[in-house]
Amino acid sequence: MRRRTLLLLLGGLGTGIAGCTAAPAPTTPAAPPSSASSSPTPTAGPRWPLTGRPLGDPSAAQHAAIAVKVPDNRNEHPQAGINDADIVFVQLEGYADANGESATRLAPLFHSVLPDAVAPVRSVRPVDVPLFAPAHAVVASTGSSEWVTNYASQFSGFLDVSLTNQAAAKQGAYSIDRSRVRKLNGTTYYDRAVVSHPRVLAGLAREPFTAGPTQPYFPFAVTDADVSTLTGTPTTRIRVPWKAGGAYTMGYDYDASAGVYLRSMPWGPHVLADGQRVTTDNVVVIRAGQRTAKLAPGGGAPDPIHDIIDGSGTFFYAHGGSSVQGTWAKGSVESPFAFTLADGRPLAMAPGRTFVELPALDADVQLS
Repeated sequence: MRRRTLLLLLGGLGTGIAGCTAAPAPTTPAAPPSSASSSPTPTAGPRWPLTGRPLGDPSAAQHAAIAVKVPDNRNEHPQAGINDADIVFVQLEGYADANGESATRLAPLFHSVLPDAVAPVRSVRPVDVPLFAPAHAVVASTGSSEWVTNYASQFSGFLDVSLTNQAAAKQGAYSIDRSRVRKLNGTTYYDRAVVSHPRVLAGLAREPFTAGPTQPYFPFAVTDADVSTLTGTPTTRIRVPWKAGGAYTMGYDYDASAGVYLRSMPWGPHVLADGQRVTTDNVVVIRAGQRTAKLAPGGGAPDPIHDIIDGSGTFFYAHGGSSVQGTWAKGSVESPFAFTLADGRPLAMAPGRTFVELPALDADVQLS
C-alpha cells in the first residue's frame, strides 16, 4: 500500500475532468510503419531522434518528448498506448515479494507519435532521471517519493517531473477511467484508473522542452546495409528473466511476416486494452546492477535503483531475427548510452521502435 495517501487523493480528480479544456498541443504526425520490412531506407538527412526514421519536415519534431510511468504487474493490465511509444524501458517496479521484485514497471517514451491516452499511470523511479534526461523529456506520473523529486529537480534542465496528475489534471492532462476504480476492504483506490494525455502534456511543456530531444537516443545506422545485425547470429526467440533462477521472464518472438518481435509477459502474450499485441522493431537488453535504497526522509519503502550512471556492462541487441552483443557504457545523467560490439566496432541500430530491458548484471538472458 505504498503511497496509499496519494492514491486515495486521486479520487477527487474524477469529478469535472471531462469538462476541462485541453491546452493547445502540437499536431501529431501519422504513425510511421512499425514493420522493419516497410521502414524507409535511412539516409543522412533529418531523422526522428528517438526512432532514427527519416524526418521529412524537421519542424514536425519541434515539440516535447513525453514519458509516462506505466505499471506492469498482472493486476494492472491491460495497458493502453504502449505501441505508440518510440522507446519503452522495462525496469524494476519497487515492490518486493518472497522471491525478490514482485513485478516490472514500464517507462514508454513518446515523440514521433503523441497518442491521445496512455494508461494506467504510476509514480517516478530514480532510474527515470538518467533514462529520460538524454531525451529532454516531460514525465507523466502520479508523483514520486520526496527524495526522488528532489533528485530529479537537480536536473530540471534535462527532464521535467513537475506535471504530475495532481499538478496538471485541471488542464486536461489526466483523467480517471471510472471502470477501473476499485475497492478493497471498503477503501477506494485509483492506482489502475489514472489516464495520461500526452498531446495535452506536450502543449503544457515549458522551455527548453518544447524543442524536443536534442540528440539521437541510439546509434542508428546511416543505411540499411550498415545495420549491425546483418552479420549477427540468427535470433527469433529472446527470454529475459527478472528474478533469480530464470523466473519472471519477459519474452520476444520474431514474426518474420510482419518483421517485428511479439512481446510476452510471464503469464502470456502482452496484449493491450484495444486487443493489440505489443510489438517492437528492436530489442535491447542492458544488464546492470540492481539494488534498493531507503533514502526517503523518516524511512519509508525503499526505491529500486539501476546502476547505470557512470556504469558499464554487457548488452544484447536484436533486430530482424538476428542479434549481436557487446558492452555498454554510460557517463553522466544526461549522457546517452554508448554500445561497443564484441569485435570493437560501434553498434549501428536499425531505425524503428525499441524495447529496452534492464535486468540484473547476472541475468541469464536466453537468445536462440
